Amino acid sequence: MSVQRIGVPLTAPHSFEKPDWLDTILKGDCVAALEKLPKHSVDMVFADPPYNLQLGGDLHRPDQSRVDACDDHWDQFDSFDAYDAFTRAWLLAVKRVLKPDGSIWVIGSYHNIFRVGAILQDLGYWILNDVVWLKSNPMPNFRGKRFTNAHETMIWAVPRKDAKYTFNYEALKTFNDDLQMRSDWHLPLCTGSERLKDEDGRKVHPTQKPESLLYRVLLSSTNPGDVVLDPFFGTGTTGAVARKLGRHFVGVEREQDYIDAARARIDALSPANDDALEITLGKRAAPRVPFGNLIEAGLIAPGTKLTCARGRHQATVRADGSLVSGDHRGSIHKVGALVQGQEACNGWTFWHTEDGGLLTPIDNMRQIIRSGLPTSGR
Repeated sequence: MSVQRIGVPLTAPHSFEKPDWLDTILKGDCVAALEKLPKHSVDMVFADPPYNLQLGGDLHRPDQSRVDACDDHWDQFDSFDAYDAFTRAWLLAVKRVLKPDGSIWVIGSYHNIFRVGAILQDLGYWILNDVVWLKSNPMPNFRGKRFTNAHETMIWAVPRKDAKYTFNYEALKTFNDDLQMRSDWHLPLCTGSERLKDEDGRKVHPTQKPESLLYRVLLSSTNPGDVVLDPFFGTGTTGAVARKLGRHFVGVEREQDYIDAARARIDALSPANDDALEITLGKRAAPRVPFGNLIEAGLIAPGTKLTCARGRHQATVRADGSLVSGDHRGSIHKVGALVQGQEACNGWTFWHTEDGGLLTPIDNMRQIIRSGLPTSGR
Protein backbone atom coordinates (compact mmCIF):
# COMPACT_ATOMS: atom_id res chain seq x y z
CA MET A 1 0.00 0.00 0.00
CA SER A 2 1.18 3.52 -0.71
CA VAL A 3 0.01 6.75 0.81
CA GLN A 4 0.10 10.29 -0.50
CA ARG A 5 1.17 12.35 2.49
CA ILE A 6 0.45 15.48 0.50
CA GLY A 7 -2.13 18.09 -0.15
CA VAL A 8 -3.30 19.38 -3.49
CA PRO A 9 -3.45 23.15 -3.93
CA LEU A 10 -6.46 24.92 -5.32
CA THR A 11 -4.80 25.05 -8.70
CA ALA A 12 -4.91 21.25 -8.87
CA PRO A 13 -6.94 20.10 -11.87
CA HIS A 14 -10.61 19.44 -11.26
CA SER A 15 -11.40 20.36 -14.82
CA PHE A 16 -14.65 18.44 -15.28
CA GLU A 17 -17.85 20.24 -16.08
CA LYS A 18 -19.89 20.45 -12.89
CA PRO A 19 -22.56 17.71 -12.93
CA ASP A 20 -26.08 18.49 -11.76
CA TRP A 21 -25.79 16.21 -8.71
CA LEU A 22 -22.75 18.00 -7.28
CA ASP A 23 -23.32 20.19 -4.20
CA THR A 24 -26.86 18.86 -3.89
CA ILE A 25 -28.88 16.67 -1.56
CA LEU A 26 -30.48 13.62 -3.16
CA LYS A 27 -33.75 12.64 -1.49
CA GLY A 28 -34.42 8.96 -0.96
CA ASP A 29 -32.95 5.69 0.22
CA CYS A 30 -29.16 5.84 0.06
CA VAL A 31 -28.73 2.65 -2.00
CA ALA A 32 -31.24 3.72 -4.65
CA ALA A 33 -30.03 7.32 -4.69
CA LEU A 34 -26.40 6.35 -5.16
CA GLU A 35 -27.33 4.58 -8.39
CA LYS A 36 -27.76 8.06 -9.85
CA LEU A 37 -24.07 8.86 -9.33
CA PRO A 38 -21.39 7.83 -11.84
CA LYS A 39 -18.98 5.06 -10.95
CA HIS A 40 -15.82 6.28 -9.16
CA SER A 41 -17.13 9.84 -8.86
CA VAL A 42 -16.37 10.76 -5.23
CA ASP A 43 -13.05 11.26 -3.44
CA MET A 44 -14.14 10.59 0.13
CA VAL A 45 -17.14 9.28 2.03
CA PHE A 46 -18.22 10.17 5.53
CA ALA A 47 -20.98 7.87 6.74
CA ASP A 48 -22.96 8.33 9.94
CA PRO A 49 -25.38 5.41 9.51
CA PRO A 50 -28.16 4.39 11.90
CA TYR A 51 -26.59 2.88 15.03
CA ASN A 52 -29.39 0.39 15.75
CA LEU A 53 -29.30 1.54 19.37
CA GLN A 54 -31.75 -1.09 20.68
CA LEU A 55 -33.18 1.29 23.26
CA GLY A 56 -35.59 -0.26 25.73
CA GLY A 57 -38.22 2.14 27.04
CA ASP A 58 -38.00 5.80 27.97
CA LEU A 59 -34.93 7.10 29.74
CA HIS A 60 -35.33 9.66 32.54
CA ARG A 61 -32.96 11.84 34.53
CA PRO A 62 -32.91 11.72 38.36
CA ASP A 63 -35.36 14.66 38.37
CA GLN A 64 -37.70 12.49 36.24
CA SER A 65 -37.34 14.68 33.14
CA ARG A 66 -37.27 12.61 29.95
CA VAL A 67 -33.96 12.27 28.06
CA ASP A 68 -34.27 13.24 24.40
CA ALA A 69 -32.57 10.12 23.03
CA CYS A 70 -32.56 8.80 19.48
CA ASP A 71 -35.69 6.68 19.08
CA ASP A 72 -36.56 7.63 15.50
CA HIS A 73 -37.91 5.01 13.11
CA TRP A 74 -34.85 5.23 10.87
CA ASP A 75 -32.68 3.85 13.68
CA GLN A 76 -34.79 0.76 14.30
CA PHE A 77 -34.20 -2.69 12.79
CA ASP A 78 -35.98 -5.99 13.41
CA SER A 79 -32.82 -7.99 13.99
CA PHE A 80 -29.04 -7.99 13.70
CA ASP A 81 -29.41 -9.87 10.43
CA ALA A 82 -31.59 -7.08 9.06
CA TYR A 83 -29.04 -4.48 10.14
CA ASP A 84 -26.18 -6.45 8.61
CA ALA A 85 -28.04 -6.75 5.30
CA PHE A 86 -28.70 -3.00 5.34
CA THR A 87 -25.02 -2.28 6.10
CA ARG A 88 -23.77 -4.58 3.36
CA ALA A 89 -26.10 -2.97 0.81
CA TRP A 90 -25.06 0.62 1.44
CA LEU A 91 -21.35 -0.21 1.69
CA LEU A 92 -21.53 -1.93 -1.70
CA ALA A 93 -23.33 1.08 -3.18
CA VAL A 94 -20.67 3.40 -1.74
CA LYS A 95 -17.82 1.26 -3.06
CA ARG A 96 -19.14 1.64 -6.60
CA VAL A 97 -19.04 5.45 -6.51
CA LEU A 98 -15.85 5.81 -4.44
CA LYS A 99 -12.68 6.34 -6.44
CA PRO A 100 -10.13 3.49 -6.21
CA ASP A 101 -7.75 5.80 -4.33
CA GLY A 102 -10.45 7.43 -2.23
CA SER A 103 -11.28 6.66 1.39
CA ILE A 104 -14.27 6.18 3.66
CA TRP A 105 -14.94 7.15 7.26
CA VAL A 106 -17.72 5.40 9.19
CA ILE A 107 -18.75 6.48 12.68
CA GLY A 108 -20.62 4.38 15.20
CA SER A 109 -20.96 3.24 18.78
CA TYR A 110 -20.56 -0.15 20.44
CA HIS A 111 -24.05 -1.02 19.17
CA ASN A 112 -22.95 -1.20 15.54
CA ILE A 113 -19.34 -0.30 14.80
CA PHE A 114 -17.96 -3.83 15.24
CA ARG A 115 -20.53 -5.23 12.83
CA VAL A 116 -19.76 -2.44 10.35
CA GLY A 117 -16.03 -3.11 10.62
CA ALA A 118 -16.42 -6.82 9.92
CA ILE A 119 -18.61 -6.16 6.89
CA LEU A 120 -16.14 -3.57 5.58
CA GLN A 121 -13.44 -6.22 5.62
CA ASP A 122 -15.74 -8.85 4.12
CA LEU A 123 -16.38 -6.50 1.17
CA GLY A 124 -12.67 -5.97 0.49
CA TYR A 125 -12.16 -2.61 2.15
CA TRP A 126 -8.79 -2.14 3.86
CA ILE A 127 -8.90 -0.53 7.31
CA LEU A 128 -6.29 2.18 7.94
CA ASN A 129 -7.19 3.40 11.42
CA ASP A 130 -9.85 3.46 14.04
CA VAL A 131 -10.16 6.94 15.51
CA VAL A 132 -11.82 7.43 18.88
CA TRP A 133 -13.91 10.55 19.43
CA LEU A 134 -13.60 11.24 23.17
CA LYS A 135 -16.56 13.41 24.17
CA SER A 136 -15.54 16.14 26.56
CA ASN A 137 -19.17 16.55 27.68
CA PRO A 138 -20.85 13.13 27.33
CA MET A 139 -24.40 12.44 28.45
CA PRO A 140 -24.32 10.89 31.96
CA ASN A 141 -25.41 7.31 32.53
CA PHE A 142 -28.65 8.02 34.39
CA ARG A 143 -29.49 4.42 35.27
CA GLY A 144 -26.11 3.83 36.88
CA LYS A 145 -25.81 0.27 35.63
CA ARG A 146 -23.01 0.74 33.08
CA PHE A 147 -20.03 2.99 32.37
CA THR A 148 -20.86 6.39 30.91
CA ASN A 149 -20.69 6.15 27.13
CA ALA A 150 -18.07 8.84 26.58
CA HIS A 151 -16.78 8.00 23.10
CA GLU A 152 -17.68 6.95 19.59
CA THR A 153 -15.45 5.16 17.11
CA MET A 154 -14.66 6.06 13.52
CA ILE A 155 -13.20 3.55 11.07
CA TRP A 156 -11.05 4.99 8.28
CA ALA A 157 -10.68 2.64 5.33
CA VAL A 158 -9.87 2.47 1.63
CA PRO A 159 -11.58 0.36 -1.05
CA ARG A 160 -8.47 -1.70 -1.81
CA LYS A 161 -5.27 -2.62 -0.01
CA ASP A 162 -2.96 -0.86 -2.49
CA ALA A 163 -4.92 2.40 -2.67
CA LYS A 164 -2.85 5.58 -3.02
CA TYR A 165 -5.06 7.45 -0.61
CA THR A 166 -4.69 11.05 0.55
CA PHE A 167 -3.36 11.73 4.03
CA ASN A 168 -2.41 15.33 4.76
CA TYR A 169 0.12 14.42 7.42
CA GLU A 170 2.00 17.73 7.48
CA ALA A 171 -1.19 19.78 7.61
CA LEU A 172 -2.47 17.80 10.59
CA LYS A 173 0.88 18.06 12.34
CA THR A 174 0.86 21.84 11.88
CA PHE A 175 -2.78 21.92 13.05
CA ASN A 176 -1.68 20.03 16.20
CA ASP A 177 1.18 22.40 17.18
CA ASP A 178 3.85 20.40 15.32
CA LEU A 179 2.91 17.12 17.03
CA GLN A 180 1.72 14.07 15.13
CA MET A 181 -2.07 13.84 15.18
CA ARG A 182 -3.13 10.94 17.37
CA SER A 183 -6.08 8.62 16.88
CA ASP A 184 -7.90 9.89 19.99
CA TRP A 185 -9.73 13.15 19.37
CA HIS A 186 -10.99 15.02 22.42
CA LEU A 187 -13.92 17.11 21.17
CA PRO A 188 -17.24 18.27 22.65
CA LEU A 189 -20.70 17.25 21.56
CA CYS A 190 -22.68 19.51 19.25
CA THR A 191 -24.17 22.14 21.55
CA GLY A 192 -24.97 25.83 21.75
CA SER A 193 -25.54 27.88 18.62
CA GLU A 194 -24.25 25.08 16.39
CA ARG A 195 -27.12 22.79 17.39
CA LEU A 196 -30.01 23.23 14.95
CA LYS A 197 -33.39 23.66 16.66
CA ASP A 198 -36.94 24.13 15.43
CA GLU A 199 -39.32 26.96 16.28
CA ASP A 200 -40.25 25.25 19.54
CA GLY A 201 -36.63 24.95 20.64
CA ARG A 202 -36.41 21.20 20.01
CA LYS A 203 -33.45 19.55 18.33
CA VAL A 204 -33.94 19.23 14.59
CA HIS A 205 -31.84 16.03 14.58
CA PRO A 206 -31.10 13.84 17.63
CA THR A 207 -27.54 12.90 16.62
CA GLN A 208 -26.16 16.02 14.93
CA LYS A 209 -22.37 15.72 14.81
CA PRO A 210 -20.10 18.67 15.75
CA GLU A 211 -18.44 20.52 12.91
CA SER A 212 -15.09 20.19 14.69
CA LEU A 213 -15.20 16.42 14.13
CA LEU A 214 -15.87 16.74 10.40
CA TYR A 215 -13.27 19.49 10.11
CA ARG A 216 -10.52 17.07 11.16
CA VAL A 217 -11.85 14.30 8.96
CA LEU A 218 -11.94 16.46 5.83
CA LEU A 219 -8.66 18.22 6.61
CA SER A 220 -6.91 14.88 7.00
CA SER A 221 -8.08 13.01 3.92
CA THR A 222 -9.38 15.44 1.30
CA ASN A 223 -8.03 18.36 -0.71
CA PRO A 224 -9.66 21.54 -1.99
CA GLY A 225 -11.93 20.71 -4.90
CA ASP A 226 -12.49 17.08 -3.85
CA VAL A 227 -15.98 15.57 -3.79
CA VAL A 228 -17.23 14.35 -0.41
CA LEU A 229 -20.22 12.01 -0.18
CA ASP A 230 -22.40 11.63 2.90
CA PRO A 231 -25.01 8.89 2.34
CA PHE A 232 -26.79 9.71 5.65
CA PHE A 233 -26.73 13.47 5.34
CA GLY A 234 -29.05 14.44 8.19
CA THR A 235 -28.86 18.18 8.83
CA GLY A 236 -25.77 18.56 6.67
CA THR A 237 -22.75 18.86 8.94
CA THR A 238 -20.57 17.19 6.28
CA GLY A 239 -21.84 19.56 3.61
CA ALA A 240 -21.39 22.62 5.81
CA VAL A 241 -17.76 21.80 6.60
CA ALA A 242 -17.09 20.84 2.97
CA ARG A 243 -18.40 24.24 1.85
CA LYS A 244 -16.21 26.07 4.37
CA LEU A 245 -13.11 24.13 3.28
CA GLY A 246 -13.61 24.53 -0.47
CA ARG A 247 -14.69 20.94 -1.09
CA HIS A 248 -17.71 19.77 -3.07
CA PHE A 249 -20.33 17.59 -1.45
CA VAL A 250 -23.21 15.33 -2.33
CA GLY A 251 -25.64 14.16 0.33
CA VAL A 252 -28.36 11.55 0.47
CA GLU A 253 -31.25 11.92 2.93
CA ARG A 254 -34.78 10.50 3.23
CA GLU A 255 -36.38 12.98 5.63
CA GLN A 256 -37.57 16.26 4.09
CA ASP A 257 -37.30 18.19 7.37
CA TYR A 258 -33.59 17.32 7.57
CA ILE A 259 -33.08 18.25 3.92
CA ASP A 260 -34.70 21.65 4.43
CA ALA A 261 -32.57 22.37 7.50
CA ALA A 262 -29.37 21.24 5.79
CA ARG A 263 -30.02 23.25 2.64
CA ALA A 264 -30.66 26.46 4.57
CA ARG A 265 -27.58 25.84 6.71
CA ILE A 266 -25.24 25.26 3.77
CA ASP A 267 -26.64 28.05 1.60
CA ALA A 268 -25.74 30.54 4.32
CA LEU A 269 -22.05 29.61 4.15
CA SER A 270 -19.19 30.64 1.88
CA PRO A 271 -15.74 29.06 1.52
CA ALA A 272 -12.65 30.89 2.65
CA ASN A 273 -10.52 32.51 -0.05
CA ASP A 274 -8.12 30.38 -2.07
CA ASP A 275 -4.99 31.38 -0.18
CA ALA A 276 -6.55 30.54 3.17
CA LEU A 277 -7.57 27.07 1.97
CA GLU A 278 -4.08 25.99 0.97
CA ILE A 279 -2.58 23.52 3.40
CA THR A 280 0.91 22.75 4.69
CA LEU A 281 2.74 20.35 2.39
CA GLY A 282 5.48 17.92 3.28
CA LYS A 283 8.72 17.59 1.37
CA ARG A 284 7.37 14.54 -0.42
CA ALA A 285 4.75 16.74 -2.06
CA ALA A 286 7.35 18.90 -3.80
CA PRO A 287 8.14 18.04 -7.43
CA ARG A 288 11.34 16.08 -7.95
CA VAL A 289 14.24 18.18 -9.27
CA PRO A 290 17.36 16.31 -10.47
CA PHE A 291 20.70 18.00 -9.87
CA GLY A 292 21.16 18.18 -13.63
CA ASN A 293 18.26 20.66 -13.80
CA LEU A 294 20.42 23.20 -11.98
CA ILE A 295 23.14 22.84 -14.62
CA GLU A 296 20.85 23.15 -17.62
CA ALA A 297 19.14 26.16 -16.01
CA GLY A 298 22.50 27.90 -15.64
CA LEU A 299 22.36 28.04 -11.85
CA ILE A 300 25.51 25.91 -11.57
CA ALA A 301 28.13 25.69 -14.35
CA PRO A 302 30.22 22.62 -15.17
CA GLY A 303 33.53 22.98 -13.37
CA THR A 304 32.00 24.65 -10.31
CA LYS A 305 33.67 23.68 -7.05
CA LEU A 306 31.37 22.46 -4.30
CA THR A 307 32.34 22.12 -0.66
CA CYS A 308 30.81 20.77 2.52
CA ALA A 309 29.70 23.20 5.24
CA ARG A 310 32.96 22.77 7.17
CA GLY A 311 35.20 23.03 4.11
CA ARG A 312 36.69 19.59 4.71
CA HIS A 313 35.50 18.02 1.44
CA GLN A 314 35.45 19.45 -2.09
CA ALA A 315 34.07 18.19 -5.40
CA THR A 316 33.90 19.40 -9.00
CA VAL A 317 30.66 19.50 -11.00
CA ARG A 318 30.71 17.76 -14.39
CA ALA A 319 28.47 18.50 -17.35
CA ASP A 320 26.34 15.38 -16.83
CA GLY A 321 25.48 16.33 -13.26
CA SER A 322 27.97 14.00 -11.61
CA LEU A 323 30.64 15.06 -9.14
CA VAL A 324 34.35 14.23 -8.96
CA SER A 325 36.22 14.24 -5.65
CA GLY A 326 39.61 12.52 -5.77
CA ASP A 327 38.91 8.95 -6.88
CA HIS A 328 35.21 9.25 -6.18
CA ARG A 329 32.71 9.81 -8.98
CA GLY A 330 28.95 9.76 -9.01
CA SER A 331 25.82 11.67 -8.00
CA ILE A 332 25.74 14.41 -5.40
CA HIS A 333 24.44 11.85 -2.92
CA LYS A 334 26.88 9.06 -3.75
CA VAL A 335 29.99 11.25 -3.67
CA GLY A 336 28.79 12.96 -0.50
CA ALA A 337 28.53 9.57 1.18
CA LEU A 338 31.88 8.30 -0.16
CA VAL A 339 33.95 11.27 1.00
CA GLN A 340 32.52 10.85 4.50
CA GLY A 341 32.86 7.08 4.56
CA GLN A 342 29.12 6.71 5.07
CA GLU A 343 26.49 4.55 3.40
CA ALA A 344 24.14 7.41 2.52
CA CYS A 345 24.08 11.17 2.28
CA ASN A 346 21.61 13.91 1.37
CA GLY A 347 23.73 15.70 -1.23
CA TRP A 348 21.31 18.63 -1.40
CA THR A 349 22.10 19.72 2.14
CA PHE A 350 25.70 18.42 2.28
CA TRP A 351 27.14 20.27 -0.73
CA HIS A 352 27.45 24.06 -0.82
CA THR A 353 28.57 26.73 -3.26
CA GLU A 354 30.74 29.66 -2.21
CA ASP A 355 29.88 33.23 -3.13
CA GLY A 356 31.83 36.11 -1.62
CA GLY A 357 33.07 33.95 1.20
CA LEU A 358 29.56 32.77 2.08
CA LEU A 359 28.54 29.12 1.75
CA THR A 360 25.06 28.36 0.40
CA PRO A 361 23.57 24.85 0.21
CA ILE A 362 22.74 23.76 -3.32
CA ASP A 363 19.24 22.96 -2.02
CA ASN A 364 18.51 26.70 -2.22
CA MET A 365 18.97 26.51 -5.99
CA ARG A 366 16.63 23.53 -6.15
CA GLN A 367 13.95 25.70 -4.53
CA ILE A 368 14.40 28.26 -7.32
CA ILE A 369 13.63 25.54 -9.86
CA ARG A 370 10.66 24.28 -7.85
CA SER A 371 9.13 27.72 -7.56
CA GLY A 372 8.41 27.61 -11.28
CA LEU A 373 6.92 24.09 -11.27
CA PRO A 374 3.39 22.94 -10.37
CA THR A 375 3.05 21.07 -7.10
CA SER A 376 2.45 17.34 -7.44
CA GLY A 377 -1.01 16.01 -6.78
CA ARG A 378 -3.43 13.22 -7.20
